[in-house]
Amino acid sequence: MIRRRTLLAGLPLVAIATRPARAAEFSYKFANNLPATHPLNTRAAEAIARIKEASGGRVDIQVFPNNQLGSDTDTLSQLRSGAVEFFTLSGLILSTLVPVASINGVGFAFKDYGQVWPAMDGALGAHVRAEIAKRGLYAMAKQWDNGYRQITSATKPVKAPADLDGFKIRVPPSPLWTSMFKALGAAPVTINFNETYSALQTRIADGQENPLAVIDVAKLYEVQKYLSVTNHMWDGFWFLANRRAWDALPENLRAIVERELNASALQQRADVATLNATLSGSLKSRGLEFVETDPNAFRAALKKAGFYAEWREKFGPEAWGVLEGAVGSLA
Repeated sequence: MIRRRTLLAGLPLVAIATRPARAAEFSYKFANNLPATHPLNTRAAEAIARIKEASGGRVDIQVFPNNQLGSDTDTLSQLRSGAVEFFTLSGLILSTLVPVASINGVGFAFKDYGQVWPAMDGALGAHVRAEIAKRGLYAMAKQWDNGYRQITSATKPVKAPADLDGFKIRVPPSPLWTSMFKALGAAPVTINFNETYSALQTRIADGQENPLAVIDVAKLYEVQKYLSVTNHMWDGFWFLANRRAWDALPENLRAIVERELNASALQQRADVATLNATLSGSLKSRGLEFVETDPNAFRAALKKAGFYAEWREKFGPEAWGVLEGAVGSLA
């Protein structure tokens, strides 16, 4: 008699290897540059769980936070090649591929969130999304919030444009940032973010600019004394998909994915608003002195320096017209 164990031992391994019973039909990767505890990731995780449930397990998305798959530039390349299927990216950095994507970062363009969301959920966002589509990517309809950026300083409070005269301020590698601060009379210094703390500590730069959440997480309050509430630039994250991977999803699954991601985007916006209100008090308790400013004075200085006229030409009259339709005349 041939025993069952003997029979199985004689069979090729492939004969007993099976595919997991509940393996997803579409297994995608989502990368971003934020810590896992950031509202973007907590809300995205909730959306992904709902997507898996609503799709009956057909769509499974794995999250790679905190630049685990590489820098923003590296991951954007992976998104374009299809090595990564989803990626959230700042419009200001996406502008290296889609120039008009940085238009929401034009200095002092948006007075408040009451102008930001109608524009980005409306005509301006639609214009940018159409340009993104031309590069083989798909952008979800709702942007996620990164926040308004504020100026910090170790040497003096920045209350008016004149206070920026010759001021050494750290900026990311972006033409829009450099152009704006030069127009305000400052001396922008391009420094990678991971070197910002030491640059401020050693006075390579006297100040920097970032949303409150970044100032808090990076502990920049340890090497800065003043925080000027300038709201000089607003930025958000586009939730991007590789176009081939997106089109591979049946229409009903695409509808589920976008519906749930957009719903979580709206929740994340509310989270950031609540977080910013809390952080103001937290940062003050850590020694940062908050300084109020007049945005109209900064706008006037940029206009006088020709900043708006320069960027109107770079973005083109169509895109600029859509922006001004949302915020009023700039140039």
